[in-house]
Amino acid sequence: MKFKVIDLFAGGGGLSLGFTNAGFDILAAFDNWLPAIDLYKQNFKKHPIFKLDLSSLKAFEEIAAFAPDIIIGGPPCQDFSSAGKRDETLGRADLTIAYARIISKLCPPYFIMENVGRAINSNAFTVAKSVFKKAGYGLSIKILDASYCGVPQLRKRLFVIGEKNGVDGFLDKELDGHLSSKPMTLRDYFGDTLGIEHYYRHPRSYARRAVFSIDEPSPTVRGVNRPVPTGYPGHKGDTCPVSNNVRPLSTRERSMIQTFPASFKLGGSKTEVEQIIGNAVPVKLAEYVALRLKEYLIARLMPPSPSSAKSRAGGVMSAIGQRRNTANVGVHWGERENSTEERIMKKSKKEHEAAMAFYGGKKNYRSLTSDRFNRSKKAVKMRKEE
Repeated sequence: MKFKVIDLFAGGGGLSLGFTNAGFDILAAFDNWLPAIDLYKQNFKKHPIFKLDLSSLKAFEEIAAFAPDIIIGGPPCQDFSSAGKRDETLGRADLTIAYARIISKLCPPYFIMENVGRAINSNAFTVAKSVFKKAGYGLSIKILDASYCGVPQLRKRLFVIGEKNGVDGFLDKELDGHLSSKPMTLRDYFGDTLGIEHYYRHPRSYARRAVFSIDEPSPTVRGVNRPVPTGYPGHKGDTCPVSNNVRPLSTRERSMIQTFPASFKLGGSKTEVEQIIGNAVPVKLAEYVALRLKEYLIARLMPPSPSSAKSRAGGVMSAIGQRRNTANVGVHWGERENSTEERIMKKSKKEHEAAMAFYGGKKNYRSLTSDRFNRSKKAVKMRKEE
């Protein structure tokens, strides 16, 4: 059994694909822009995507029907982003609040919200954060640079991960503990397969450089991609002068910098596809966050440590279909020593299946946990001798 996930504001599917790669089960996706929905349908065949105005009252009922364990989503960020108008009054920032209200209404055990880094200072985020807290969520709030998360691109994104009735910062250790020691460059990711050493990326103004080397991370992939203009004056920061050997990256190359696979279908008008790709969450960045949450959930399904056994801690809570304010899953030491799973604790069949699924089967599950079982038995013996 896998954790059930719903993707809101799914766009081209960066979050969906990242979570799928990490072993989560996407039940459905929702968006309100037809070009993005059409592209999503080209690439995700095992679950549906629905056209839905997520700011409407109808949205609650549509999403609730799937009873998700986790809701993920990246509300449109153009009103916050450096590539956009940076004006919250344009209306799209309201969708951040709409996302928060969906979470507060449905109260899934976990949620993940993604946005541009500068959104953290916005009024909309302040309101959304307040909504999350009033709904009883502990929050881990992190700005992650994608280039330290397996993406060959300098792209800073805000992630808010919520746990119902959890504590603030519950996932911080996992999010901080697996970052790479240096940013990933295009050469790190592609090798020499691009066939170039330098490339052109149209700047917002000629006060900024436009020529970059593959021996550095790509700048943030935006929703526009223009050819080298005839009158480009050059910039002192360019890694080489403009010549016939310097070209803009193709739509396919840009999608791969966003870490979509080469097989990812890009059907649709070039302008719309470029915008979808530029707005997407990099797949490997989404996968990085998904894996950190997965590790946390697995740890909550693991048997308690010897110290917690000695103190008779009440066990751990499953993230599936339960809340922390429900009855504890008790640990029953010394009972039913017949099997490995039964020595963990009295958990439901679904919880065992979920743990074994994440470990890659019963054999791996037993192998990975056997050491902790042995240590737990020693703790039981110590407790009996007290």
